[in-house]
Amino acid sequence: MMIGITGTPGTGKTSIAAELERRGHRVVHLTDTVRPYIIEEDRCRETMVVDVDRWVEEFTPVDGIVEGHLAHLLPCDRVVVLRCRPDVLAARLSPRNYPSAKVAENVEAEALDVILIETLEGHPDEHVFELDTTGLSADECADRIERFIRGELPPSYGSIDWTCYLEPGR
Repeated sequence: MMIGITGTPGTGKTSIAAELERRGHRVVHLTDTVRPYIIEEDRCRETMVVDVDRWVEEFTPVDGIVEGHLAHLLPCDRVVVLRCRPDVLAARLSPRNYPSAKVAENVEAEALDVILIETLEGHPDEHVFELDTTGLSADECADRIERFIRGELPPSYGSIDWTCYLEPGR
């Protein structure tokens, strides 16, 4: 079974995946798989542009967890979408020395549910679990993800609404 853990940068994917790996789960970090698919560098946004269609087509499914902000584009059996309150997300991204425009772009994407919407467009509702990481440790998040994988927590999404963070002054 291939489980995807996805979310906007800064929502906790890497930390939670490290905890799941520590617990014995096989984890594939998507950053380790996309290098051959980079087609250009977007210097303005300080990011690499990936040929996502080719990457998805050539990705070899794994029995385990795939972690990365593109994981929801893969044919996963279940997908966990990590979420984080936008003001907390901005605070998490600031130490990464991202330009302010890149931080703002990611915060806006989180407030607009971009990853969740993309996930629901590609996966059946019953395969999706949305998890607010804002006030939880990596250990607590890993516990919930394992419960979802085992079927002890039902699929869920749509209860998180960050749209108030789109208002000026927030």
